[in-house]
Amino acid sequence: MNVGFIGIGSMGSLLIDTFIGSGALKPSQITASNRTYSKAIALADRHPGLQAVPSNRDAVIDQDVIFLCIKPMEFKAVLDQIRDVVLPHQLVISITSPVLLEQLEDALNCKIAKVIPSITNNMCSGVTLCMYGNRMTDADIIRLNGLLSYISEPLPIDEQHQRVVSDLSSCGPAIMAFLLQRFIDAAVEETGLPRDQARVIASEMLLGTGQLLTAGGMTPEELQSRVCVPGGITAQAIALLNNELDCVFNRLIRVTHAKYEEDLERVSVSLYGKEVNGP
Repeated sequence: MNVGFIGIGSMGSLLIDTFIGSGALKPSQITASNRTYSKAIALADRHPGLQAVPSNRDAVIDQDVIFLCIKPMEFKAVLDQIRDVVLPHQLVISITSPVLLEQLEDALNCKIAKVIPSITNNMCSGVTLCMYGNRMTDADIIRLNGLLSYISEPLPIDEQHQRVVSDLSSCGPAIMAFLLQRFIDAAVEETGLPRDQARVIASEMLLGTGQLLTAGGMTPEELQSRVCVPGGITAQAIALLNNELDCVFNRLIRVTHAKYEEDLERVSVSLYGKEVNGP
């Protein structure tokens, strides 16, 4: 399998590094382009055998699979550049949620999929959200999921639910890291505990909690009940959080959905010149 990457920013380079590190792909199977060509050259230097190319068209030609790891407002230009070199048997995969499957199928005469990775994939963990276009066959889906399974758990979802599921899988690590950071800051400020020690303890706690909630088979509710003794210290802490965080996460989801709807409209205007309703 030969795989092209258009865009090697934060997530594009993470995918390449992780595919290579996990053994899913050899550097010689990857071709990469980037708006700043020197970044593609630097990536090729880091992974000898990887081919850096100066144009997006070159990242498409002779590839079986092409990942589009670009920002929403870059799609119009990139799709215009590659439209006449994409072939029907090729699979083009977007990792950008506000660009819809039907929009990509309108623009390109090939097989289309969309995947939403997570920074947790860098540790070959977490899920990759998968959405498949109408031209995808069962064999195409098996091939794509087989590639993604090296770095994650491929999870098929309905495109209409992609925003809220992305909140959990892709935004979630940053949200949990923010809460952990505030917990660490408070421990240091209130007690004088060395910050490095607090960070290690809290990070290992979060790792163990994740394992209990996955391999351990516990639900969040069960874990809380196991730790919280009625009238005890943890119960007091949970009561405080329950009061102080009332509806915070509801508001968080409303904020991410509002931004997503804004991005959907901007992409539609960019591609079609007018607003087009999405799912």
